[in-house]
Amino acid sequence: MLVGLGYDIHCLVKGRKLFLGGVKIPFKKGLDGHSDADVILHALCDAMLGAAGERDIGYHFPNTSQKYKNISSLLLLGKVNDLLEQKNFRVNNLDIVLIAEEPKIGKYVDQMKEIIGEALNVSKARIGVKATTNEGVGLIGQGEAIAAFCLVSIIKK
Repeated sequence: MLVGLGYDIHCLVKGRKLFLGGVKIPFKKGLDGHSDADVILHALCDAMLGAAGERDIGYHFPNTSQKYKNISSLLLLGKVNDLLEQKNFRVNNLDIVLIAEEPKIGKYVDQMKEIIGEALNVSKARIGVKATTNEGVGLIGQGEAIAAFCLVSIIKK
């Protein structure tokens, strides 16, 4: 078993849709980024890549490439999963922590777990999705950004 840790953060801006864990969340702002800026899926991709001994998401999907402009992070997750499969790995389990003052994601957690589980062929029972606030501290605490951490274990097929 191998383990990887991923992290991502993006600023909130007006005029963008908010995607978290593959779910479109109704909110007054969205995350700024080259792709759809889904911090949960970006942290997950980085954790998977790290566990497999690969370079980070920015290396594999550079924000300088128009090919990835506004791309769904679910597509990036699929490509990362394909890379792991080529190396004869599969995701065993994962745990995600979202850090945001708002929006509250409680009612979307099951949907996130369903989407992620389907994308990775992992049981929802092996997926943890939690959220916390930053207690008013920094950009996240002031509601100007959202971040996520993800820990993933992978095993040989």
